[in-house]
Amino acid sequence: MPRRHIHVIAAADDPLRAALRALRTELAIPDGFPEAVLAEAEEVAKAPHLPDEDATDIPFFTIDPPTSRDLDQAMHLARRDGGGYRVHYAIADVAAFVAPGGAIDAEAHKRANTLYLPDGKVPLHPAVLSEGVASLLPGNTVPALLWRLDLDAEGRTVHTDVRRAKVRSLSKLDYEGAQAQIDAGTAEEPLALLATVGRLREALEIERGGISLNVPEQEVTQTDGSYTLEYRAVLPVDGWNEQISLMTGMAAADLMIAAGTGILRTLPPAPDGSVARLRRSAKALGIDWPHHVSYAALIRSLDPHNSRHAAFLQDATTLLQGSGYTPFTDGNVPSPAIHAAIADEYTHCTAPLRRLVDRYAGELALAAVAGTPPPEWVLHALDGLPADMARGGKLAGKAERESVDIVEEALMSHRIGEVFDSIVIDLKTAHTGVVHLEDPAVIGDVVADGARLPLGDPLRVRLTQADPGRAKVRFAPA
Repeated sequence: MPRRHIHVIAAADDPLRAALRALRTELAIPDGFPEAVLAEAEEVAKAPHLPDEDATDIPFFTIDPPTSRDLDQAMHLARRDGGGYRVHYAIADVAAFVAPGGAIDAEAHKRANTLYLPDGKVPLHPAVLSEGVASLLPGNTVPALLWRLDLDAEGRTVHTDVRRAKVRSLSKLDYEGAQAQIDAGTAEEPLALLATVGRLREALEIERGGISLNVPEQEVTQTDGSYTLEYRAVLPVDGWNEQISLMTGMAAADLMIAAGTGILRTLPPAPDGSVARLRRSAKALGIDWPHHVSYAALIRSLDPHNSRHAAFLQDATTLLQGSGYTPFTDGNVPSPAIHAAIADEYTHCTAPLRRLVDRYAGELALAAVAGTPPPEWVLHALDGLPADMARGGKLAGKAERESVDIVEEALMSHRIGEVFDSIVIDLKTAHTGVVHLEDPAVIGDVVADGARLPLGDPLRVRLTQADPGRAKVRFAPA
């Protein structure tokens, strides 16, 4: 299972909290912001500059986790006269608050993105901005980059526009609530159309040969004072919401390429031999993969609630490695320029509160539409952005992996010797591998002394070690 953002509350003297504190120290994760950054943020928050164009009459809504306050995106969907759809997509205008070369800007380049850890997130920007005056919280009148994407009846983009405007979101929805409204048929048309447009865009993704790995997310839940790990299944509305973001990222990439200056999110095709290896994994897991069926088509046919399918989806992520950011100027578009999983040119531009590069991509798209050169501060930083994002991404990946390990270790530390049902989801050697427990939702190493491990088969395992921050979860065949 892909490991995702998790949150857990623990007592201050709990070994879990102590191990998480030690991890922050080990990885040199910043604790708060320097005084100069906070002072600059407080100053700019007092009098935000609002664009002249007023789009506050558009009834935007957001879809985010219930506790989120750093809201980057708000949307509104409507039918177009004569057929097709119009999507208005408002993206937080971080550049309206961050002065190039200032204290906030310099700190953002050091961080590159927001980190999500079980004991609290480490934001890219101070909360007075990211969770305050720059966030698309309901009732806030804020500066935004307002995208207008006109689609035909099949969901294809036929016209793109982006400009600065002041906007106001009216409602903050969460995924479960939005899905419930859509399923019950009680959703108002802008939300109901998210399902319509989302399905059309998913069909176009299939047509392109794009890939979406919709697998359950690992979460920590608290029940009667104790903690356990569970999987949150990805809802259809998660995918539809993501399709709006992907559509915007592809539209932005097209604008940049046409203008000759930009920064793309690229992913190379899977290396030679990797699909053949994955076919062997499918066979071991008992998954039928006819030779005439493509990798992307197989992925869509799998049920993430099926343990064998979930194990294969976990293995399939190995084909989606090597992504990066590729800047270009003077029309020297990189070749190949596509993102292999999306099967099209693409860029990140819809999460500037949480990801550094998106602020620059937004400015490049604005300049492309206006037919003007990008701002000098954008061009000056362009070549250094890939290194900034790579450094931030490496830290985020390591912090997330190790913090989830620590949570698993803490939750299992009192269960040494217990026996669990598992599925073998990966083999490192004939005698060592990785098992996936369904309950609790733990992934850990298994070591079999002398015996061969059965990839994809059920296996009763005994927990042999787990100690927060000291010993990773490990099992042996029971």
